[in-house]
Amino acid sequence: MNDASTPATVVIYSGGMDSYTVLHRALRERREVHALSFDYGQRHARELEVAARVCRKLGVPHQVVDIRAIHGLINASALTDARRELPEGDYAEGTLTATVVPNRNMILLSLAIAKAVNIGAGRVDYGAHGGDHVLYPDCRPAFVEAMNAVAGIANFQAVEIHTPYLHAGKAEILAEGLAMGLDYADTWTCYRGEELACGRCGSCRERLAAFAANDTTDPLDYLQRPTDSIDSLAGEH
Repeated sequence: MNDASTPATVVIYSGGMDSYTVLHRALRERREVHALSFDYGQRHARELEVAARVCRKLGVPHQVVDIRAIHGLINASALTDARRELPEGDYAEGTLTATVVPNRNMILLSLAIAKAVNIGAGRVDYGAHGGDHVLYPDCRPAFVEAMNAVAGIANFQAVEIHTPYLHAGKAEILAEGLAMGLDYADTWTCYRGEELACGRCGSCRERLAAFAANDTTDPLDYLQRPTDSIDSLAGEH
């Protein structure tokens, strides 16, 4: 159980840009941070490897929960079924619906809330943001509000679901992280788990657009750094 004088927080930490920023924001608040990552049978483990490395460097307790047993329940997604074609192109509903993992955030939040209650933490942080609203129902304000209501009554101890970037775009999240001096070489975003980020998938393109909007260069190495429509996409954020 945590020291009551230092409020504890469970951070759902994927290893990507948004959760990386959320993690550091919680640390800046001088909270006792417990990072929680999940192996649910996603196509690659690059993000999990990055998350583990970052937590070792920071000295943050980190638990990777193996929930691959549920893979057959959530494999109707290009992110969990290697036989499906990964879509490329800009981040939009028409192209990236195939990347929706059924009920993912409700599952992960439920487990994180259990962890929080178990260790006496009053908060669970996760990186839902405004850029996800068009595609992912479980990143929208209505979902967060409903889950917060459930988290308040599901246990004897109420837990707050904290989403500091719920109404922010990726460029805004990145701007805050850069202001904190964060090194985004310690993150992984690409849908593919190859040696280099692909630069073609929607996740890469959104990431690159965020860096362009902040007039800075992404420190990751890319197989291909597309220039077409990145500037226009950056303008949307």
